[in-house]
Amino acid sequence: MAADVDEYGIPIIADPVSSSERKRASIVEAAVGEFLREGYAAASVDKIARRAGVSKPTIYQHFGNKERLFLAVTAGVLTEAYEGLEPLDRSIPDEPGALRSALTAYLAAWSRRVLCEDILALRRLVIGEVGRFPQLGRLWFKITREMMDAPLIETVTELGARGVLDAPDPERAVRQLIGMTLGGLQLVLTFLPEEKAEDRDIDGTVAAGVEVFLSHYGHR
Repeated sequence: MAADVDEYGIPIIADPVSSSERKRASIVEAAVGEFLREGYAAASVDKIARRAGVSKPTIYQHFGNKERLFLAVTAGVLTEAYEGLEPLDRSIPDEPGALRSALTAYLAAWSRRVLCEDILALRRLVIGEVGRFPQLGRLWFKITREMMDAPLIETVTELGARGVLDAPDPERAVRQLIGMTLGGLQLVLTFLPEEKAEDRDIDGTVAAGVEVFLSHYGHR
């Protein structure tokens, strides 16, 4: 029986609590390595099956085909990367220093999460395949939007209502904040994989971006 799918037609990967689900988890783990190393076109389902310790028909039973396996892997890796990052605390005291510290710590943690090599490698792979799989781009955007952007937009909205920030368009403000803190480093590291982001680079970039953000949107 094929796996359940979400609204994108992407298989939902269950927690490995049964023999069948453990096989599915092994397939996903093997597929991650194969896709990242070889790319989508060159990745071999036979090699994935051998690495996972399952038969090729088992992979097709769980995921239908190579395309759906690729989509499931992307969704799973990205979701796992974002899980565990606590949302920005909305009860920040009404003090510029407290808000600055909270934003800086949150965005530095977020940056470290998405600038790790596995996520950057997957991002490069998705960029290369989005023409073939436009749903892949929509999937990446949807997960990032729901798990990362939307909670920050809600927090900025609430801080604006409390008078801690003066941000009439919270969504635009958040896009600008992400661009000034994470966006530049992400762009460089995506297309120059030989470059590495040191902790001091991340911390310095985030701190400077937060400072600019607060200089414009901080309550005056």
